[in-house]
Amino acid sequence: MKFPLMRNNILREDLDAVIAHLQQDDPILTNGPQAAAFEAEWSKWLGVKYSVFVNSGASSNLLSMAVLKIRHPEGGEVIVPPLAWVSDVATVLQNGFTPVFADIDPRTLSMDPLAILSKITPRTRAVFLTHVQGFDGLTDDLLQELEQRHIPLIEDVCESHGATHGGRRLGSFGWMSNFSFYYAHHMSTIEGGMVCTNDDKVYQQLRMLRGHGMVRESTDADLRATYRAEFPDLNPDFIFSVPAYNVRNTEIGGIMGRSQLKRLDANVERRTANFLRFLKQLDARRYRTDFKLEGSSNYAFNLVMKEADDEFAQRLMARMREAGIEFRRGSAGGGNQVRQPYLRGIVPTNHHLEFPHTEHIHFYGFYLGNFPDLREDEIDAICAVVNAV
Repeated sequence: MKFPLMRNNILREDLDAVIAHLQQDDPILTNGPQAAAFEAEWSKWLGVKYSVFVNSGASSNLLSMAVLKIRHPEGGEVIVPPLAWVSDVATVLQNGFTPVFADIDPRTLSMDPLAILSKITPRTRAVFLTHVQGFDGLTDDLLQELEQRHIPLIEDVCESHGATHGGRRLGSFGWMSNFSFYYAHHMSTIEGGMVCTNDDKVYQQLRMLRGHGMVRESTDADLRATYRAEFPDLNPDFIFSVPAYNVRNTEIGGIMGRSQLKRLDANVERRTANFLRFLKQLDARRYRTDFKLEGSSNYAFNLVMKEADDEFAQRLMARMREAGIEFRRGSAGGGNQVRQPYLRGIVPTNHHLEFPHTEHIHFYGFYLGNFPDLREDEIDAICAVVNAV
């Protein structure tokens, strides 16, 4: 593939750091001090009190919903985007909540704040907002309204590391926030994710949920003592507080994360410059160029047709394949999640048609690779191909 979705996201310096660790006598490989150091450094970078390193962004989604279930065992509704990764919806279902979909804003690809507010009911337990592909999905009005209504915001920032709202990093606004360190993202631990929060109680719950529900995973001595006193017949090393998971990451992931975090700001800056060059050359008569760019940290080049035209879409895809341009139709997660078979019987028939902006992305939206070592002449060549269709 001449123009892949990602290239060279793991550098020699990352591998050397891993090799140096492995060359020690009897190195720790399971979750340990390197993972903990990465959590601390990530929290400082993001501007939050706590971070919990897990094995994927999907697992960070899962733990966030599991914490919400502890707060609301009776269930309820969670407002979610139809344009997102499957785990943003699947984890809602897996924890006994009902997903309620709100259509997107075409300028951010995130849920439209007004659509979110229109979906709030007395059974709303949280808004699970995805910041899609580096765009800021927040508005001050949305944040203020959710605070006034005491509805927690959970941010999915898996594709938007380093993006900001009002100069403050996304992922530092919500009750919890989720990040992914998959290979193609802004930084990588090969596979990995992070759950972040400023809530002391949530932090302890996340730590236990990550590690089988074991109370010893908590850093709160008083909490551990309470469980020991309540269950004196149990081995204190093996008290399981809730039915939980094992989604811990490893020391290798921690080393990779610490190494990659040093380059993250520079990578975001370069990705953003790449995207601006891409948009400047894109034929604005055919493709949308009016995205909300303030605070963005582009994940991938967004190629969205202005008009619904099936014949043109087919020619565009054929030409990109011929030119060796890797792409994903439907943008994040393959387009409109409401169309997916796992939601059959859960949402009404033809429910997907109630989200026209997402439907447009499903058929006429694409993303193309953007990464730090993408050269200017390569960006120009990609634009020349899509403009010539």
